[in-house]
Amino acid sequence: MRTFKLAIAYDGTRYHGWQRQKGQTTVQEVMEEGLAKIFGEPLSITASGRTDAGVHALGQVVSFSSGGRIPLQNIVAAARGVLPDDIAVLSAHLAPEGFNARFDALGKRYIYRIVQSGKQDPFRVNYTWLLGEKLDIAKMQSAAQYIIGTHDFSSFQASGSTPTQPERTVSEALWEHVEDELVFSVAGNGFLYHMVRNLVGSLVEVGNGQRSPEDFCELLAARDRRLAGKTAPAAGLYLKEVYY
Repeated sequence: MRTFKLAIAYDGTRYHGWQRQKGQTTVQEVMEEGLAKIFGEPLSITASGRTDAGVHALGQVVSFSSGGRIPLQNIVAAARGVLPDDIAVLSAHLAPEGFNARFDALGKRYIYRIVQSGKQDPFRVNYTWLLGEKLDIAKMQSAAQYIIGTHDFSSFQASGSTPTQPERTVSEALWEHVEDELVFSVAGNGFLYHMVRNLVGSLVEVGNGQRSPEDFCELLAARDRRLAGKTAPAAGLYLKEVYY
């Protein structure tokens, strides 16, 4: 048996998230069924984390063990023949026995993309938040600095989600202009369910003047999801990188 660590990318538009779900097409299901063909046996694949329906990945990491005899250097090319065009294996490595892509991860980085143009754009609707209003990026950046460090992020956890330890440590939170987009990059040791999308929803309210940066700081301290802004659309979110 060998333990494998793969870096993968996928367009989440047509998938009901990463995790297998009865009656739904998911990235995990498609990957397990596709890679089973080149490894010659059923596979159980673990991801660094579950992405929601419509969320994309630029650098998701998965792990699994297999007795399959395919040479390591052939996996990337072979995967192209068994996976659909919207899922790609970027690299393949052997990992120590017992390696787990989820539990061994030290941190992750996400990005979120916003287009401020109000024009309908069928080529970007599945990959950005087409917001249609101008935002004050300086105020959004000022507010985002409040989340750096270790905090209780209950205000930004999805309502009704499974109870879990709400403390997380954020090491970077940066808004920047990239051509005609606003891109939010956030890195930390872990993220609550919908945390990034909920942060973006409230930071956009700072950008459009509904909140001040100081209001956002008070929202973080309140630890009450009911006070926060709406959840940003899934289409703009990308898992960019996982750290080990």
